[in-house]
Amino acid sequence: MSDNYGHNEQEIWFSAVDEQQLSRFDKEAAFARFQERVAATHTSRPRRNLRWLSYAATVALMAVISYFSFKGGQHKMESAFGDIVVEAPQGSRTQMTLPDGTKVWLNAGSKISYTQGFSLVNRLVMLVGEGYFEVAHNEQLPFRVSSKNLQVSVLGTKFNFRDYPADAEATVSLAEGKVALDDLVHLGKETIYLKPNQRAVMNKQSGEISVEDYAVSNTIQWTNGNLIFDGEPLKDIIKDLERSYNVKITIADRSLLTLRFYGDFVRQEQSLTEVLDALSATGKIHYKAEGREITLY
Repeated sequence: MSDNYGHNEQEIWFSAVDEQQLSRFDKEAAFARFQERVAATHTSRPRRNLRWLSYAATVALMAVISYFSFKGGQHKMESAFGDIVVEAPQGSRTQMTLPDGTKVWLNAGSKISYTQGFSLVNRLVMLVGEGYFEVAHNEQLPFRVSSKNLQVSVLGTKFNFRDYPADAEATVSLAEGKVALDDLVHLGKETIYLKPNQRAVMNKQSGEISVEDYAVSNTIQWTNGNLIFDGEPLKDIIKDLERSYNVKITIADRSLLTLRFYGDFVRQEQSLTEVLDALSATGKIHYKAEGREITLY
């Protein structure tokens, strides 16, 4: 019984007072008008002044009570919301639509979380890994995606955000619209704005963020199940293969980490063996597979 009452009470507080209406109540102007009226009638109508004083005090008190009631009720409601977590395990991808209509694709080994009050009190999504977002437009409530290192703020756009904990870099690639990018680790830096077909790359160790022109269409091909290696170093390719095929890859020769490869694969149609055979055909690497354990040398 008490739980239901608590939820009803929160809903009443949230809907009973419009904060925008409260913001239009100018307490200082009202008090100034009250003082003028007191001065004009001070000698002739002392009892009426007393009534004005009582009236003004009541109005001010009601405004204060209403404001703090709104804030208190809003805080109760927000604190009652739990988090919703959506995860794409290793070897899989997932697609979903958020309550505001925003479409999200999650790459393997990624997850997002957001409050049950999403699109009511905010549009904030926490990201671990890689996600592609097609954001529903809402000028009153900007859409934000935060990882451990970066935060992207938008009104309505399409962008790819990649920040796996094990990666040395975090990247944001813009397909359409405009995004604002903020460094959450090194505070005080200027906000970075991206245009379509630009990519921001953050070096997590140094904190440096560079912006470059980039074929973003290649970046988001993973949403269709494609693996595109456009000159990536082998160390990054290995991480993509581990997540995509749910395997463990070990490098026996560390000098291989500096190699870069180009290739285009379809994960649903081509097995890990076919991908590794293609890499091995370059003559630069060889591999040995034992179950889900792969060794490169």
